[in-house]
Amino acid sequence: QVQLVESGGGSVQAGGSLRLSCAVSGSRFSTYCLAWFRQAPGNEREGVAAIGRDGNTTYADAVKGRFTISQDNAQNTLYLQMNSLKPEDAGTFYCAAGAGLLMIGHGRVCRLLKGSYMSWGQGTQVTVAS
Repeated sequence: QVQLVESGGGSVQAGGSLRLSCAVSGSRFSTYCLAWFRQAPGNEREGVAAIGRDGNTTYADAVKGRFTISQDNAQNTLYLQMNSLKPEDAGTFYCAAGAGLLMIGHGRVCRLLKGSYMSWGQGTQVTVAS
């Protein structure tokens, strides 16, 4: 069982930056991928960025070039650096952990598919004022 606790959310002006953190604890034996998802009010939870144990990353098109996902294995912490924030980036950000997907010819990969993540944090709120 993996426990995830997010922090770092807040309110920022458009164009500003925030860094989210996720403290990861418990057994990571079955956890290959860590990811960030975002849910705006009335919308589905959608993937933002994911990172595998090998360091490979995946980003949603809307955040490429602005957001950076990283992990500090020594500190058991996942980060999401968010720059050039836009009002449409606002929502509740969730940290997630999962085993990843086995793909023929590619090995284990991390995708932004909500169903492939089994453990979730409680979320941290991000507000972006225009």
